[in-house]
Amino acid sequence: MKIRKVQFEISAVRPEQWPQDGLPEFAFIGRSNVGKSSLLNRLLNRKSLARVSQHPGKTQQINFYNINDTLRFADLPGYGYAQVSKTQRAAFRKWIVQYLEKREPITRVLHLVDIRHEPSVDDRDFHRLLLELQHPVLVVATKLDKIAKRDIAKHIQQIRTGLQTPNPILSISSEKNMYIDELWSVLETDLTAHESELSDNE
Repeated sequence: MKIRKVQFEISAVRPEQWPQDGLPEFAFIGRSNVGKSSLLNRLLNRKSLARVSQHPGKTQQINFYNINDTLRFADLPGYGYAQVSKTQRAAFRKWIVQYLEKREPITRVLHLVDIRHEPSVDDRDFHRLLLELQHPVLVVATKLDKIAKRDIAKHIQQIRTGLQTPNPILSISSEKNMYIDELWSVLETDLTAHESELSDNE
């Protein structure tokens, strides 16, 4: 996709703050320090649109980004960061669950997990919720460049087993720009399907 315009819109918590124009929306969810901000910056060809922090837990609200006035990214708070207070973690979970349950324009959820490790308890918990809500999901296994090629299949199977997921898994590296085009292809296919559905309903 050719990125002509990227606009940060709002950091929101309450549903009444969410953008209401109905653009197809792609939600990014994952454990703190899984590489969400790096992936967003790579997808949008920006160096620092989404802030990459040395301190996990930096994203503490839902950040909405308008792309080309045709789609939207929603960057959800990272979960599972121990240095955030229990009260704040509970608030993060509440906002995420509320968003996933109520947000109608969600076109696909991109669930990021670190390819190097077995899915955490939080990874499994949120993925189970995504399955229950029947959102279209792509599991994005980040940090592909950190493991040897011979180990990729083993780690992908580890993720599939840990999440107990029927959803597709795409391994990527934001740092090395590996398989980012393939990820965009998934999003573009979703957009085409969305536009076709709108045409059929007219």
